[in-house]
Order: sequence, then C-alpha cells, then structure tokens
Amino acid sequence: MSDDHTHVQEFFTARADGWDRKFPDDGPAYAAAVAELGLRAGSRVLDAGCGTGRALPPLRAAVGPSGAVLGADLTPAMLEAAVQAGRDADGQLLLADVAALPLRSESLDAVFAAGLIAHLPHPAENLRELARVVRPGGMLALFHPIGRAALAARQGRQITPDDLRAEPNLRPLLAGSGWRMTTYADENDRFLALAVRES
Repeated sequence: MSDDHTHVQEFFTARADGWDRKFPDDGPAYAAAVAELGLRAGSRVLDAGCGTGRALPPLRAAVGPSGAVLGADLTPAMLEAAVQAGRDADGQLLLADVAALPLRSESLDAVFAAGLIAHLPHPAENLRELARVVRPGGMLALFHPIGRAALAARQGRQITPDDLRAEPNLRPLLAGSGWRMTTYADENDRFLALAVRES
C-alpha cells in the first residue's frame, strides 16, 4: 500500500465513528446533487469514495429497486460506519481503491463522488479509471456539500490557484481523463461539477 493510501486510511479511520454526527445536515444537499445526475430507474451507479454512505439512500431512490448501487471506499472503518447506519440496505459496499476498481469496463451509467478529488493521489489517472467503468455518455458528479471558499475557511486556509476544483484546473483535468464537463457550480452551500463520459 502506498503512503498516499496509508495517509487517507489513517485520516478517515480516526474520523469514521463521528463522521455523520459532525455533518448532520448534509442530507438535502446530497439528494439535490444526486438529482442532477438524471439517473433513471434501472440505472447502475457507483458512489466512489462513499465513506459512511450518505449518498446511497438518494442514489437508491433515483435508480429504484431494479437499479444497481455500489459504494466503494478504501477505509474499512468508513464502510463499517455505513453498515452501522443501515446504508448497506441501499447499496452493495466494496472495500476498493478507486485507482483500480473491481468492475468491468463500461458497466456503469454514472459515478457520484463526494469530497473525493482532494484525496486522489493521481487525479488524472484516477479520473481515467472512473471513466473506464462508465459507458460512453454516462455521467460523473464531483460534489461537496459546501463550496470551495467555505471549505477553506472551515479548514483555516485560503483558496490557492492550484486547487484542483477551480474551474480553470478542473475542466482540462477532466478533459484529459475522458470526461467533458457540462456543469460547474461553486457556491457557498455546495460544489458540483458534472461531466459526461466521452466516447
């Protein structure tokens, strides 16, 4: 396991138990972001870096009982917290690295990724792996329940020009990884970038 993975696992293992209590009001923001993916009944969707599975209930509601919902995370403690919250009823949980997903190519209709991009050790390669598992024309949602400026303020830092989520950085990063960005919103109460998988 690389140092990057070890650092991510250590960071989230230490926070898994209290994660949902720390952010109790994010549910509506998750539901609204999932709605923007335009999923249909029967769709197949992955929550990449699912953490405690907060996106799984709205994803299940969007795809219905005939759809498939997967939640993949690198940190066992986060998946355990998802099970304790009962969210494994809404999707199949996988202990997996988004850099090497145990999924067939073009097997999904969409990927939802909340707070993921800041934790990717190799963003271009990792976004290419997400593109690999999504059919051409499928969607990617990069989401955070607060915007970049609000998140930076919460963490006691300033936004820097090299922030991957800044539109001038994110658009070419996605384009070079098999995605075309279609929507970009960086507001106080949410960050959402939607992209379509190129053929």
